[in-house]
Amino acid sequence: MPASTTPIPSRTLGRSGLSVSTLGFGGAPLGDLYARLDEAQAVATVEAAIQSGVTLLDTSPLYGHGLSEHRIGAALRRVDRANIAVSTKVGRVAEPFGPRGDGSGYLGGLPHALRFDYSYDGTMRSLEQSALRLGVDRIDIVLIHDVDVWTHGADAIEARFSQAMDGAYRALEGLRASGAVKAIGVGVNEAEMCERFARAGDFDTMLLAGRYSLLEQPGLASFMPLALEKGIGLMLGGVFNSGILATGPVTGAKYNYKPAPPEILARVAAIEAVCLRHDVPLRRAALHFPLGHPAVASLVMGAVSAREVEDQIAELSTPVPAALWAELKAEGLLGADVPVPV
Repeated sequence: MPASTTPIPSRTLGRSGLSVSTLGFGGAPLGDLYARLDEAQAVATVEAAIQSGVTLLDTSPLYGHGLSEHRIGAALRRVDRANIAVSTKVGRVAEPFGPRGDGSGYLGGLPHALRFDYSYDGTMRSLEQSALRLGVDRIDIVLIHDVDVWTHGADAIEARFSQAMDGAYRALEGLRASGAVKAIGVGVNEAEMCERFARAGDFDTMLLAGRYSLLEQPGLASFMPLALEKGIGLMLGGVFNSGILATGPVTGAKYNYKPAPPEILARVAAIEAVCLRHDVPLRRAALHFPLGHPAVASLVMGAVSAREVEDQIAELSTPVPAALWAELKAEGLLGADVPVPV
């Protein structure tokens, strides 16, 4: 597929100096998350994103137990990488000869076990493994992955947080100081943990999944102002809240990876009704909305085909009228102080 003729805007990622496209590429689906993906199609999808102007590629050892990194690495070897920022994560170390198990949720992927390790040595080993899978000699952005209650539970989170700050953060801080990486941060599912890390260390960026969207903004009053104050550039994943803001309140719509409860279905139905009154698909409004906040640098969106990438670019390139945001606020579906696109 030819490159998009619509340029994707770029924003600076916090204080890192890195310029990234406001649409980033999320590598989770490349790890065979919900279905086994043809190898050639996977690599071609990454290539299409790059050719269309996407300059941020995000992946993780978790995604297909390393398969996503392999596939992104294959695509990088086919293009000019000069302006591409590659982001991956630490906190899991691969054990190639251990039993993989089936707890990660990936249908396919590599036959390698993963174990949590947020120690200094574990972080360095994880990053070395990622560089080998990607086939690169530099990784631009490194995130401490999944130090949240969602992943570890309330009983274990204190120990995980302490290990991450004492080990992983210290390792990444040293790598940034030496120039080996350009930006360090965390990638989690909870705004509260983003705020906790932001207060505990000196981070350039954070990837928050599923917690700042058209449907809900739990970190608006506390974390988002802190990110601005500290110059932390935000990458947002899961802006469809795992599906419902893309599909609408249909039967079986997913919210937080589970069937949406009645109150969520009702709220989304009300938001969609406003969108339709302005001839704007719900999906388009959900993509535009997060970029209205000045702390947000990029939306990290998964895709498994060139067509999906082109569709995302087309939606973001189509304006949303200011009257839509005004009506959402008038209806009480957005708070009066919530930033919206201009």
